Amino acid sequence: MAHSIVMPALEMAQETGKLLSWRKKEGENVAKGEPLLDVETDKAVVEIESPAEGILTGIKAREGDVIPVGQTIAWIVMPGEKPPQEETPSATGRRIDAKPGPPASAATSRSAATASAPASSARISPKARRLAREHGVDLSRVRGTGSEGEIQAEDILSFVASGGAQAATPAAAAPATSAKPMSQVARLMAERMTQSWTTAPHFFVVREIDAGAFLSARDKFGPPVEQERSVRLSHTDLLIAAAARALAKFPQVNATWTDNAIRLIPEINVGIAMAVEDGVVTGVIPSANAKSLGEIASLRNGLAERARAGRLRPADIGGATFTISNLGMYHVDAFSAIVPPPQAAILAVGSISDRVVAAGGQPTVRPMMTLTLSCDHRVLDGARAALFLNELTEVVRDLEKWLK
Repeated sequence: MAHSIVMPALEMAQETGKLLSWRKKEGENVAKGEPLLDVETDKAVVEIESPAEGILTGIKAREGDVIPVGQTIAWIVMPGEKPPQEETPSATGRRIDAKPGPPASAATSRSAATASAPASSARISPKARRLAREHGVDLSRVRGTGSEGEIQAEDILSFVASGGAQAATPAAAAPATSAKPMSQVARLMAERMTQSWTTAPHFFVVREIDAGAFLSARDKFGPPVEQERSVRLSHTDLLIAAAARALAKFPQVNATWTDNAIRLIPEINVGIAMAVEDGVVTGVIPSANAKSLGEIASLRNGLAERARAGRLRPADIGGATFTISNLGMYHVDAFSAIVPPPQAAILAVGSISDRVVAAGGQPTVRPMMTLTLSCDHRVLDGARAALFLNELTEVVRDLEKWLK
């Protein structure tokens, strides 16, 4: 039985994916679960595995192509089997039954009419129209590659990348500048964060905590974990374990806003914001509340290695219900993060540094850390956010008890 290879949807808002490379060639044997191709999405470069065993054939997409989600790009068939021919991909990624085309003369006339029609009357997707407005693109200069000449988002981005937007702007309007082209990961990340900031009402709760017990727990649990898992225990691992336990007590923080309603998510999947060359990607520790500290450290280390190598897998980046962004290693005291949709909150973590604080009415020096919880006000109010941050603080203060 033939199995279709389609451009996967790795997250809710994804519309397209960029095919970076094929791991196999036309006609080569493929094992089920074997790496088949690399796809670039708005989150990361993802390694896609073969869904079946057989022979790779009927490749319809080349490396570098930007392909709508759901569109068939190849087939896996058994020896002697041929790929189905009854379906062809549409411009939107939906598959449609093949139908007899119009007579050649009619098709030629239609093509000529499309080519001679002014671009202002051409079909334009809503996203393409928005991108054109943002980049100052003259739509009459853009050639659409979609069905019946429809101008798509990729056409606008290609036009901008080729310098067309600059050519459409009078030279006197602005001085010539040089710009570094954005990768798809960086561009779509910018779009998602803009969407979140402009649609989700943000508010922030800040708490400065004593990290003494936090450091003690790392000293105590670090060596056993490092010996057992061959990975170095990090502050982020402890934060993941602490946050997962606090989320279990406050499920509304582990929720999402959808269709004018709050949906509580039963799984606690903690995301970790990780810096890569093209921006920031989020790796996910699934069911973090059920993982031991050693398991968390091992999973986090594997995510970091694959992110640096640009080889994240679909399971590595999907399903985060709460995210931690730790900039302590960059000597940042405190910062506020933007809530990544569709989550309800993100925890921003600053560095641990010695500060003078009052203890028992006397000044003393303690290792302190600042936590900032960014929240979507549609899901959380200030009181619940404060209670969650208080619970997280209590877990951090007594980590040894929680991690036994």
